[in-house]
Amino acid sequence: MLELLQYGFVMRGLIAGIIIAIIAPFIGIFLVLRRYSLIADTLSHVSFAGIAIGFLLGINPIITAIIASVLSSIAIERLRTSKKVYGESALSLFLSGSLAIAVVLISFYHGFNTNLTNYLFGSIVTVQQSDLTMIAGVSAAVLLLLIGFYKELIYISFDEDAAIVSGIPVRLINIILIILAALVVALSIPIIGILLISALIVIPVLTALQFRKSFQHTLIIAEAVSLLSVITGIIASFYLNLSTGGTIVIITLACFIVAFALNSYRPSSHTDLATP
Repeated sequence: MLELLQYGFVMRGLIAGIIIAIIAPFIGIFLVLRRYSLIADTLSHVSFAGIAIGFLLGINPIITAIIASVLSSIAIERLRTSKKVYGESALSLFLSGSLAIAVVLISFYHGFNTNLTNYLFGSIVTVQQSDLTMIAGVSAAVLLLLIGFYKELIYISFDEDAAIVSGIPVRLINIILIILAALVVALSIPIIGILLISALIVIPVLTALQFRKSFQHTLIIAEAVSLLSVITGIIASFYLNLSTGGTIVIITLACFIVAFALNSYRPSSHTDLATP
């Protein structure tokens, strides 16, 4: 373990991974409860287009990924609230469109290279000091906003109509939530990868829901699962020479399978947070 900590790139990846492991379930629990889990997958594909733009223009890919995902998240929410396009249709529109844009831009960049592949599947090697500083700063802002709007987010997640009647600015809160989701997705790409980030946002929450606890306890369990998966995944990927993102997601899936199996043999409870 001490040998692992001697490498600067591993330390940067580990610190970035811990930060992401904390904020991913925090945003994920609100997305899951609102049946909006696929937004993470959609925004990851949008971020792919942003990363392709970054490589093409010679700009930090994380910056262009953040810009692309934030702008798209606002557009998705506006389409959803306009009632002119169904929510899942808006997600499909942006997912397929951004993937097509990314593929075309990559062809201008003369195909895939090692760096782009690392962003697809995640690698601690891709995390530079500038990336770590950006991840820490933006994550702190995301966490502060989530805490600041905590009560409103819970209210809207369980009963949006009642929240509107109560005078809560639901539309504004929804836009803030989806922007925060976009930031979390874009920031997580260096560690987890474009193709796997939605799993870290969603699966720890699904795992925690199997224990049928209160909202606060569910969030704590999700955070614990996320941290365990990320830290163990990074260490295992280093020593076994495996893909960082894939290893983390496999561990997360293993946690879910164990929790699901335990829940299957337990009597039903009346404290369910949400019905799957």
